[in-house]
Amino acid sequence: MALAIIWWFGRKLDWSEVRHSVSHANPYLLALAVLMISVAYVFRAARWGALLAPLAKASLSNLFVATTVGFGAVFLFGRAGEVVRPVVLPMREPRVRPAASFVTIMIERIYDCIAVVVLFAVNLLWFRPPINDAGSLLRIRVVGIGLLVVAAAGVFGLTQFRKRSEGAIAGLKPFLERRRFVPAAVTKAVLSILEQLAKALRVLVDARELAVTVGWTALVWFGIAFANLLVLRAFGLPFGMTETIFVLGWSLVGSLVPTPGGAAGAFHAATAAGLLFLGVTKETAAAISIVMHLVDFGPAVIFGFLYFIRGDINLSRLRSLTSADAVEHAVEDEPITDDVFGQAKLETAAIRD
Repeated sequence: MALAIIWWFGRKLDWSEVRHSVSHANPYLLALAVLMISVAYVFRAARWGALLAPLAKASLSNLFVATTVGFGAVFLFGRAGEVVRPVVLPMREPRVRPAASFVTIMIERIYDCIAVVVLFAVNLLWFRPPINDAGSLLRIRVVGIGLLVVAAAGVFGLTQFRKRSEGAIAGLKPFLERRRFVPAAVTKAVLSILEQLAKALRVLVDARELAVTVGWTALVWFGIAFANLLVLRAFGLPFGMTETIFVLGWSLVGSLVPTPGGAAGAFHAATAAGLLFLGVTKETAAAISIVMHLVDFGPAVIFGFLYFIRGDINLSRLRSLTSADAVEHAVEDEPITDDVFGQAKLETAAIRD
């Protein structure tokens, strides 16, 4: 599928014009964009620490290492690289259980999707495209409102699960145990993930923790949006933050397609489509989408490579920990007992103290 998308993306492009656009981009603005994305990775690491707070504590340096190595793996191997980040952190931080790391990555993805959806939908209230196409803009606004409703429903569902998780998991345990076709290891893994998820979702019902995680999320996406704005300006486009956020929404849709190379092809096609809607020529739109993809992931690849060179990451151990069996057993690192929620409350109180 990835090859088909890449072929579709580039089949009618004049690649000499694409190269010309890239060669004439402002290198100083692109360097500043790379620096801004690097700062955004620091914000990501700090937010991950805030999301982990109900479960464990980790140093910012180890969080940054795991974040950059993980995103570098996503760029190189696609969505299969998603397992690297939650595995690297426990490898460097023994206090962090693998299940806690996996669960908080899931919550982080939810935060990111909701953040972009909210930005995209709210931005449409003021967005005025340079091309007068009221029909297309109306359809995009309807999609934006629909995504906003889905995001709100998702947040409501997660908060309700957090409030009722004790009874839900207690009822699910005997239900799964009575199903003979469900292996005991699967039952244990499912219950462990749900338990960790319930504890991690405390960030949605605790006002202080919610404010902290939302604040870090705002900084993450401000950094990404500002870096993307710098890329657009590097290509001589007179766009502002409104147009940048509009294109960012399209990019998110493309990034959800599970293709190798960090959604290569799909990211480029979706980003270019947003730029074409804004009246950018197709070769310039293609050049911008390619450079923007490299700017977004390039710093993570460089940092990850440096950590491997320095020996901060053991490649052979990482390969063994990201195997299918290791990932399957990672979520079974904590026993499920009838008193598990009482223990969870004691852990939460200890963290607060």
